[in-house]
Amino acid sequence: MRTDLSIKEDILDELEWQPSIDETQIGVVVKDGIVTLTGTVDSYVKKREAEKAAKSVVGVKAVAEEIEVKYNTTFQKSDSEIAAAAVNALKWNISVPSNKIEVKVEDGWVYLGGDVMWDFEKNAAKKAVENLQSVKYVVNNIALKNAVRAEDIKDKIKKAFERSADIDAKDITVKAEGHNIKLTGTVHSLKEKDDARRTAFYAPGVWSVDNELVVEY
Repeated sequence: MRTDLSIKEDILDELEWQPSIDETQIGVVVKDGIVTLTGTVDSYVKKREAEKAAKSVVGVKAVAEEIEVKYNTTFQKSDSEIAAAAVNALKWNISVPSNKIEVKVEDGWVYLGGDVMWDFEKNAAKKAVENLQSVKYVVNNIALKNAVRAEDIKDKIKKAFERSADIDAKDITVKAEGHNIKLTGTVHSLKEKDDARRTAFYAPGVWSVDNELVVEY
C-alpha cells in the first residue's frame, strides 16, 4: 500500500508535468489516500486539469477539489458578454444541434439547459463554453431524449469497455434500468473508475450513471 507522502510527491510531479498548470498555485494535502486540492487559478480549465492530474496518480482513493477560479479584473467579462460568447460558441460547434441549447449566466457560472438526442452532444456543448474567458464553472443541465432499449444500452457499454485499452472490463458489472446505468465491481485506479463512468455516458440513450466501482490497488 502506498504512503500518503509518496502519493503527494507523485501528484506534485504530475502537476508540474502539465504545461497548462502552474504547480506553485496548487496546494496538495493527502490523508489516507484522500487528496484535497486548494489554491487559486485564473481559468476553469486549469481547475479541471489539476483535478484530472491528481486522479491519474496510483493510490488516490478520492479527490476533494477546493481550487478557486479568480480572473484578472482588468479582463473580466460581464455575464451578458459571457452569455453572448457562449451562444456564439455553441452556434459554431458542429457537434451541438442548433437552437436546442439554453444558456444562462450568473456571476460567471454558465448554466446549460435544453434537450438533445445524444450524450456526445451534451458533452460537446459543455466543452464549447468551459474554455471561454471569465467562465468560472459550467453546470450542464441538458437533458437526453432518446428512445433506446435498456438491453441495447447495456450491450453497447460492455463492448465499449472491452475495446478500451484503459479499462479492465472483466471485473465490471453493468446494469441498465431504462436510461439509467449502474456500474459495480472493481477497478485498479481512480482514473480507471472515471474512464468507465465516462465511457458509459457515451452510450446512446444513457441519462445517468451510478458509479459504484471500488478501487482496489
